[in-house]
Amino acid sequence: MRQFFGTDGMRGLAGRFPLDPYTVFCVGQALAIWVQERGGSNEVVIGTDTRESGAWMAELVAGGLKSMRSTARFAGLIPTPGLAHVAKTGPFAAGVMISASHNPYQDNGIKIIDHSGFKLPDAEELILEEHLGVYLNGVATPVRLALPVDEGIDREYIEHLASTATHDLKGLTIVVDGANGAASHLGPALFEKLGAKVIKIHCAPDGKNINLNCGSLHLDEVRKAVLSTGADVGVAFDGDADRALFVSHSGKIIDGDAVLYLSALPLHKSGRLTEVIATVMSNIGLEVALKTHGIGLVRTPVGDKYVLQEMQKRNAPLGGEQSGHVIFSDYATTGDGLLTALRVFEAMRETGQTLDELTAAVKTFPQLLVNVKVASKRPLEELAGANEKIRHAETELGDAGRVVVRFSGTEPLARVMVEGPELTRVEHHAHAIAAAIKADLGE
Repeated sequence: MRQFFGTDGMRGLAGRFPLDPYTVFCVGQALAIWVQERGGSNEVVIGTDTRESGAWMAELVAGGLKSMRSTARFAGLIPTPGLAHVAKTGPFAAGVMISASHNPYQDNGIKIIDHSGFKLPDAEELILEEHLGVYLNGVATPVRLALPVDEGIDREYIEHLASTATHDLKGLTIVVDGANGAASHLGPALFEKLGAKVIKIHCAPDGKNINLNCGSLHLDEVRKAVLSTGADVGVAFDGDADRALFVSHSGKIIDGDAVLYLSALPLHKSGRLTEVIATVMSNIGLEVALKTHGIGLVRTPVGDKYVLQEMQKRNAPLGGEQSGHVIFSDYATTGDGLLTALRVFEAMRETGQTLDELTAAVKTFPQLLVNVKVASKRPLEELAGANEKIRHAETELGDAGRVVVRFSGTEPLARVMVEGPELTRVEHHAHAIAAAIKADLGE
């Protein structure tokens, strides 16, 4: 069982175990051995988001690599998908992204990406953890290795993104909320390079303001800016820019479901796509809208790694999450907020339609999520009372609704999600199921 790496690498409070200086240095040592065991390149590329802890963590990883005779190159500030692209296309055995994504600045994390551009599979992380355990029991003195920023790395990433554009962005006025994170400089630079007029907000990182009341988790600011400036569209990224959410000219919030819909249509028209991969949390309104075009929807458990696995299994070009984490497998190995924004903006340019018009067919059905504290997590099929309420809800809602009940992977909670055409019925069923679970498992 993995002790250090979770579903998205290592994550925690910067400066405290497992992100204390000694452990971070040992990660560099362990990675060096992992790289050398595979032969080939002995060089690792390191990138960070804008957290104040990113620099010293990068220096410690680089120090650990050097102590074991591996080398490092520093990309500096770069989005996670940018580092994945560079790890795949450059002369690197692996990439290390130092970021905690949408978390507050006090947190940080370490994601390891191999030369394929994908995050390490569980089996490889276990091997890396074995090496890490060896060095954690050692007596090495952590050494920080400061590296100059290789300015060519992020330029190459931007050139790659620009090369995927089939239309320029001339005539579009775009509000960009960089979340004071990794997209703060590269996002505006990319869109201006393609001819757009860019209005920047929250693009002035100071090490502590990443995700602070801004970005994809706080859309009020970008919505206000779009409405006050009359911009055509607004886009908000998260801290490491692997996801993006949008605001239309009218102020409508455009989530990942709507982005999947508008992105699927041209791929379907070209014969490249027959189904979209999403999670169980995507609204049934997406499923209904896609069905009118003969496009199927395949659902996975919550988590972008499950979406990606299913995409690879089915050779699907498009998948993602309601949260704005969208994967275009023809261009990237992971969700990429900047790439997603380009696909949305070029759809507007190609069709001449507004974002409101492009997403009008996606009618969001009422959805309610209820969290229930539980004392234990017995298998759901053993909960007679809850199962009776679930079956009743599914029978009444039929094809016009959905019921999803699952346990949280990190908290003592059962999560009950119900959606359907009428809010009153959705609320009734959600609370009835939650009450039954509480009766069976409640504290």
